[in-house]
This record gives sequence, C-alpha cells and structure tokens, in this order.
Amino acid sequence: MLAEWAVTLMDTLGGVGAAVVVGLDNLFPPIPSELVLPLAGFSASKGVFSLPAALFWTTLGSVAGAVVVYFAGMLLGRDRTRRLVARIPLVNVSDFDKTEAWFTRHGTKAVFLGRMVPLFRSFISLPAGVERMNFPHFLLLTTLGSLIWNTIFVGAGYQLAENWHRVESYAGIFQKLVLAAVAVAVLLFVVTRLRQRAKGDPEATAVLPRVGQ
Repeated sequence: MLAEWAVTLMDTLGGVGAAVVVGLDNLFPPIPSELVLPLAGFSASKGVFSLPAALFWTTLGSVAGAVVVYFAGMLLGRDRTRRLVARIPLVNVSDFDKTEAWFTRHGTKAVFLGRMVPLFRSFISLPAGVERMNFPHFLLLTTLGSLIWNTIFVGAGYQLAENWHRVESYAGIFQKLVLAAVAVAVLLFVVTRLRQRAKGDPEATAVLPRVGQ
C-alpha cells in the first residue's frame, strides 16, 4: 500500500524519506501529493522530524523533482517529450497538452499557480523546460508555489495527529481510514485511466499546435 510504504520510508530515512516520496509525485503523477503530504505531517507529529523540517524536506523534494522534469523538457524538446509522456503508465498525452496550453496562456505565473493544482503540478515543469523559461525565475516560482501547497497539507496532517490525544481510543481507526482513503484514491485513478484507454479516449491522442504558431 502506498501510504504504508510512504510512512515506513519516512520513519526509516527521516526527512530524506519525505523528500523522496514527495519528489516522486513530479516524476510519476499518479502518486497523489495531496494525500502523501499529510502523512509527512503525521510523521512530524510523532517526532520523526520537526514540523519545520517536514516543510523543508517536502519542499526540497518537490523542487528537486520539478527541476528534473524541467531539464527533461529542455533536453528532449516538445515532440520527444510528448512521445515520452505517452509511454508513462496511466497518463494521457492530453494531460501534457492541457498543461502546455495553460502555460502558453498564463506565461510564467503558470509555474507558480500550477504548483498548487493537482495533476498540473506534476506536468507544469515540462513546458517550462521545453520553452526554456529563465531557470532562476523557474526555481523561485516553483519553490514558493511548492512551499505554499506543502504547508497546507503537511500542516493539516500535523494538526490532525497532534489532536489525536483527545480521541485516543479512535486513533487507530482514524489512521486506518486515512490509509484506506489513499488506497481508494489511487485505485480510482488507475481504474479511470484504464477505462479511458479501453474506450480509446480521443483526448489521449489530441495534439495541440506548437507554441508560438
């Protein structure tokens, strides 16, 4: 189970484990950061690391993953990047196309805002790299956007766990419900994408015109 693996990794590696888990959200979009991040807050509440450390490491992981994706887009170019996206399991090419169109419409602010939009946050670095956006600017906006997004969800996980002493008898049940929610969310994502592939979803093969044309 994803949640159990994430918690175990953080318990074992501490902050580095949190950075790895969150960084993978950028490299493999089906991993839901909005469900993984609260687990980092939960680990912080248990004393695995402090809350500031949780925010530091999760943001570092987010930025590191985004940088890898940025340079992948820059080195590969639009066409090869698009073909590569098409090979990622359970990810539609239309996800990249929509993100690219959003980047084109909103410019550099899309990088900042995109870090706080589910799914788009995983892809927004690709068009930024393809279009060779100024890297220091990209790094700054990505860091700020990631920090805001991570603070919301890590803080929520921390506060929930911090208040568990008030409902100690239900803590175990609540934890199992949280872990089950993660599993269900991932399962629904997988089932939805498999059905789209089976039906030959036309959006999966939609092609946008080149940026600037």
